[in-house]
Amino acid sequence: MEHQELTTVETAKNLGLLPDEFDRIKEIMGRTPNFTELSIFSVMWSEHCSYKNSITWLKTLPKDGPRMLAKAGEENAGLVDLGDGIGCAFKIESHNHPSALEPYQGAATGVGGINRDIFTMGARPIAQLNSLRFGDLKLDKTKWLVKGVVKGIGDYGNAFGIATVGGELFFDECYNINPLVNAMSAGIVKAGETVSATSYGVGNPVYIVGSATGKDGIHGAAFASKNITEDSVNDLPAVQVGDPFQEKLLLEATLEVIKTGAVVGMQDMGAAGIICSNSEMSAKGEHGMRIDLDKVPTRQANMKPFEILLSESQERMLIVVHKGREKEVEAVFDKWDLNCAIIGEVTDTKRLHYYMGGQLVADVPADDLVLGGGAPVYTREYREPAYFKKNQEFKIEDVKEPADLKAVADHLIAHPNIASKRWVTSQYDSMVGTATMTTNRPCDAAVVGVKGTNKAIVLTVDCNSRYVYADPQKGCAIAVAEAARNITCAGGEPVAITNCLNFGNPYVPEVYWQFVGAIKGMSEACIKFETPVTGGNVSFYNQSTDDGPVFPTPTIGMLGVMDDIANIMTADFKQPGDLIYLVGESVNDIASSQYLASYHKIAAAPAPYFDLDKEYAMHQVIKQLIQQKLIQSAHDVADGGLYIALLESAMPNNLGFTIEADDSIRKDAFLYGEAQGRVVVSVKPDQQDAFVELLATAEVEFTLLGTVNEGDLIVDGASFGDVATAKLVYDNVLHNILGE
Repeated sequence: MEHQELTTVETAKNLGLLPDEFDRIKEIMGRTPNFTELSIFSVMWSEHCSYKNSITWLKTLPKDGPRMLAKAGEENAGLVDLGDGIGCAFKIESHNHPSALEPYQGAATGVGGINRDIFTMGARPIAQLNSLRFGDLKLDKTKWLVKGVVKGIGDYGNAFGIATVGGELFFDECYNINPLVNAMSAGIVKAGETVSATSYGVGNPVYIVGSATGKDGIHGAAFASKNITEDSVNDLPAVQVGDPFQEKLLLEATLEVIKTGAVVGMQDMGAAGIICSNSEMSAKGEHGMRIDLDKVPTRQANMKPFEILLSESQERMLIVVHKGREKEVEAVFDKWDLNCAIIGEVTDTKRLHYYMGGQLVADVPADDLVLGGGAPVYTREYREPAYFKKNQEFKIEDVKEPADLKAVADHLIAHPNIASKRWVTSQYDSMVGTATMTTNRPCDAAVVGVKGTNKAIVLTVDCNSRYVYADPQKGCAIAVAEAARNITCAGGEPVAITNCLNFGNPYVPEVYWQFVGAIKGMSEACIKFETPVTGGNVSFYNQSTDDGPVFPTPTIGMLGVMDDIANIMTADFKQPGDLIYLVGESVNDIASSQYLASYHKIAAAPAPYFDLDKEYAMHQVIKQLIQQKLIQSAHDVADGGLYIALLESAMPNNLGFTIEADDSIRKDAFLYGEAQGRVVVSVKPDQQDAFVELLATAEVEFTLLGTVNEGDLIVDGASFGDVATAKLVYDNVLHNILGE
């Protein structure tokens, strides 16, 4: 075998491997690995590929459900049964580190990668969402990051031709250095048309298809598994470059080639490139591969073996084909004018043999590289941080209630976390594909019709990271509950989740405590809502300015099903005179609210009030109200509290509201507190009796707040202005900061 350079503990350390991992590799190999082999282990054993610091806890999440067609970890994405022979593949993933350095390409390739995960399974993507976190919007760097990320997502998604239908945007200075860019995609597939990421059949040819392989994204998986620092800009080659038009061709060619029946298995090339696809498919199929690296189409001359193996160049797939059916496969890729090269064949060795110019350059066992095989698994130490106890000591009585409650409303309406995200969404095409039913209708979740049926999928991404920082277990349970609440308010039935777990350095016990708490809270809520976890992504090493971690941010992407699109429910008030009710209980609570954080500038507080059982019961009542057509609108109370929820329901049709506060609790808590488990609904006067009757039989609290009016905002007889003025501010906050 070619001797490349002396590999030592120091080389291993530079590649991100621990000393005992280097020893273990030598033991597995029965010798000292060469540099190419060590590079292979370094990316496959990185956190990004192996989940070595998280898998112990991820395994505790609920994965079973009546609608599951593929369990977490089995395939590139989760696969859920929608009924009538139709499945939905969906997944969320992060592209945080690349986006911190090169926001446009970092975000664009995040969109490309998540869509490839969907269509590699045979599903046609029909909807994309994203969850974005940035630092202080007053900083020029933050503005640059926001503009680059949003343009990257928009340009790639729009050109690729998949509607961006929803998402969230949140600003906090903890994300100043390290923004979070989480991309979600969902696609539809007919039963029997899915394909697995596996490889078997000795002598079956192995193809690489799509773009040529370049030097972009080398060691990208390892780069995603370390902290962002001032020196990170030197890692720019670790950021991939995307081409949405190439991806569009690849999508069509992939779906067409699957229909030939000639495909044994297929996997996209994401993190760790060729080596990842080779090893994971081989380990799954319990076979090996012989690969000739000089047969891989490359963009640069004289690429070294490790560069070809580790490149994360975009828009590429690995396909194993039934021997004798090569012509059918090649014809499809020729038609779409895409590279399609045989680079090797399947063997029965369970090893990966890599050759360059006929010379063996690397020989590694497939199973020892992968998660669930020989990749290391660690149980990290965790410790409750000192701040947690301090948070619990918060008392509402210590916060003076403002004399001018309208000033608080004005502050919240103008806050970037609350105000309209129109600046972002106007850059995304939500209409392409003509299936989106919520483009011009305000709805708590995105509703996307499944063509040829009466069904729709209902999608949302949710996580209030301030709550998770305050109390990881409760905060993450709230993220699941809010996602379910949004889907329920849109008229859907929550079915399953995918998650993107964004945390700091797992070797810091206080950070790992946040991670463990979040997993426990997620489990608890997913079991209650019967929404199993179909998979997702862990992103550690997300750092803030003061060299501490970002807020722990376990983003929840939830899929719901609407069996009949006639059940769609929107959030907007429909006509003056309708009655406004609050379903769920009012609580004397302002903990971790946007009001407490930005108006009072108090950060030390527990998570807001949350009762999982009451929340679940409330959702069941909302579902009945929608099915029995007893309400005109439904909108959950979330960031900004009840007042913001009312305003968001009033603005779409330029209506207003006249409401009375609950005297038993503080006015600021009533209007701006973020206690969970509440939904604002509007009811026609002639349906009030039927509405009250249904709620009286349920053990869920409800309150008559007031009525919808022509456009005034009135609380306890006092004017909070008019809807037109509020809307002008709300709609233009981001435009005024970021420009048109």
